[in-house]
Amino acid sequence: MFARILQKTVMAAGLALSVACIEAAPAHAQLLWDWGGGNTVGGSGRENVSFSSQFKKGDIVVSFGDRRLYFVTGPGQATSYPIAIPREQSRWAGTTSVTQKRVNPSWTPTPAMIAENPRLPRWVPGGHPMNPLGNRALYLGSSTYRIHGTDAPWTIGSAVSKGCIRMYNDDVADLYPRVNVGAKVLVTWQRYGTSAGASEPVSAQETPAKVRKPKPARSASAE
Repeated sequence: MFARILQKTVMAAGLALSVACIEAAPAHAQLLWDWGGGNTVGGSGRENVSFSSQFKKGDIVVSFGDRRLYFVTGPGQATSYPIAIPREQSRWAGTTSVTQKRVNPSWTPTPAMIAENPRLPRWVPGGHPMNPLGNRALYLGSSTYRIHGTDAPWTIGSAVSKGCIRMYNDDVADLYPRVNVGAKVLVTWQRYGTSAGASEPVSAQETPAKVRKPKPARSASAE
C-alpha cells in the first residue's frame, strides 16, 4: 500500500513539474502558435548570384515571389538568402530603409497576435532560444516589420509570417554586419530568379494589386 501511495505521489509531482515548466517557458506557447514545430535546428541557404544592375551596392531587395532576400554586393552581383514570407492576409510591398539594428532583440507580440492566440507570452527576452526574432533584427522604417532570425528554421521557404521577413539565424548573422543603417530596402513580389528555397509556388493572387504598404510602428513587434 505504501509503495502504491509513494508511486502516485511521485507521478503527481512529476506531472505538476511538467505543467509548471510548460507554463513558465515562453517556448511552449510560441511553439504551439509557430506552426507545430519541426526537426530543423540550424540552416543556411545563402549563395552569391548574378543580379539586376539597376541596384546599388548595399541595397536590399526582398522578393516575396522568389522567397529570397538579395543583398547587393556590387554591380550585377548579390548574395541571395532564403526567407519565410508573410502569409496571405499579411502580405505587403513597398520601399523602405533600415532604421535600427539589434543583436538578440527582445520580442513583444502585437495585440492582434494575442487576440489570435491568448496563450502567447507577453514578452520574450533577447537571446531566449524560442525568441521569434532570433539572434539579429534589422528594423524597417517606422513600421512594425523586421528582417530577422527565427526560432523556427523549418519555416524558411514558407508563407507563414505576420509581415516580417524571416531568415535562418546563421544567414541573418552573416547579413547583419554588412548592412548599414539607412540602407534602402525594396520589398516586392517581383521575381528575380528561380529560388530553390521556395517550397510552394506564388499564386496568381500574389500581385502588387493585392498587397499593402507597411503599417506604422507600435510598441509591439510584428513577426
